[in-house]
Amino acid sequence: MSGGRSLLGRRRGNTWLRTGFILFIVMFVWLQLNFLSFRGNTEPSQELNYSNAAILSMVPAVLHKFLTPKPRNVSHPNGINGNSSSNSAYFKPPLNISEIKKNIALYNLQQTVYNEDIFGPLQNDSVVIVIQVHDRITYLRHLIVSLAQARDISQVLLVFSHDYYDEDINSLIQSVDFCKVIQIFYPYSIQTHPKEFPGEDPWDCPRDIKREQALIRKCNNALFPDLYGHYREAKFTQTKHHWWWKANRVFNQLEVTRNHSGLVVFLEEDHYVAEDFIHVLKLMERTCKEACKHCNILSLGTYLKTYNYYGDAKKVEITPWVSSKHNMGMAFNRSTWMQMVQCAEFFCKYDDYNWDWSLQHVSQNCLKQKLHAMVVRGPRVFHIGECGVHHKKTNCESTAVISKVQQVLKSAKKHLYPDYLTLTYTTLLKKTKLRKGNGGWGDRRDHMLCMGMTLR
Repeated sequence: MSGGRSLLGRRRGNTWLRTGFILFIVMFVWLQLNFLSFRGNTEPSQELNYSNAAILSMVPAVLHKFLTPKPRNVSHPNGINGNSSSNSAYFKPPLNISEIKKNIALYNLQQTVYNEDIFGPLQNDSVVIVIQVHDRITYLRHLIVSLAQARDISQVLLVFSHDYYDEDINSLIQSVDFCKVIQIFYPYSIQTHPKEFPGEDPWDCPRDIKREQALIRKCNNALFPDLYGHYREAKFTQTKHHWWWKANRVFNQLEVTRNHSGLVVFLEEDHYVAEDFIHVLKLMERTCKEACKHCNILSLGTYLKTYNYYGDAKKVEITPWVSSKHNMGMAFNRSTWMQMVQCAEFFCKYDDYNWDWSLQHVSQNCLKQKLHAMVVRGPRVFHIGECGVHHKKTNCESTAVISKVQQVLKSAKKHLYPDYLTLTYTTLLKKTKLRKGNGGWGDRRDHMLCMGMTLR
């Protein structure tokens, strides 16, 4: 009898264990489902915050100021502390075209070099970096942060060349405190000439009108379509004009650089530099003098999608300069520029709205010594721009590319600052054809404006 009760007790105990175990499983599944539902509702915003946070986490705290936008167009009636009776800010109206032109003329006349009292005058062996700026301030912020982290940046002169006047951009640039800075302003911009050449004149021919119809209409440039039968578009012609103007101004007009014989590096607002780019540039310059006297362009960037810093950090290629491959982070000196500028007509009258393809035309058809480049295999200049003249995406403030570049440079850190460079020589498999231009530059007014900006 006692054995039967013992067996019954064991069965009841097993039943309770099974019931408890089932309840535990049910509760566990319920909690998991609710947890996953909770994660599903919050994950997108968490990813976005993480992306921004990840970028900031890889930037020294002292440089966060360059990434922090200030309130737009806010001004205080009684000074920067706003000690007015109402203690409230008011919105400052945007400048009109006349005021912008006046400010541009003043900047170009004064040629103020910021921070010269701190870092001293420009030396002949110093690097001059010329940055072409339009209106993409977000990318410009990240370029400035990358420049601030470069070794020996305090010896550099940064020349910011603008074709768009914006007080927020000016404020950002004038807050740069790690080297000498000067701003120059392209005076023939679309912004300052919105309804007249070089902007869009109402009497200009529409891009796609047929030449016969243009002649009947008697629009301004009816006689001068490009080689594809299209008429000029100001937004495309401006970039080439600006590039030529700034190069002429830096080498021949600015007091601070007029006699400078060192390297001039050409960057754009949506570039990003590695911390050792000046070190590598100086190493390339020295290697050129020793082992490649015919090299006249140094190229710090590449459009390759993958990089092998372990094998390529010290490698440079010697190759004929190709505009579509070697136009990013390119550098040359006054000697090379003097050869280029003597070929101004080949640049200014070539029917191609791209400055780099026009330079290719100069190299192939005018220069006695064609352009040859020394190109880094492990890039020190990166392109971070998702949007621009040719590319329009839904999200132009994407941080994905910036974050990727940061990660690439973090992984490559132990391979930076090489002691020497290893040279490889590349020859084109087939002779480069004398190609037709891309058009967009058939208007004689563009030819004349470009030639008029040439200083020899």
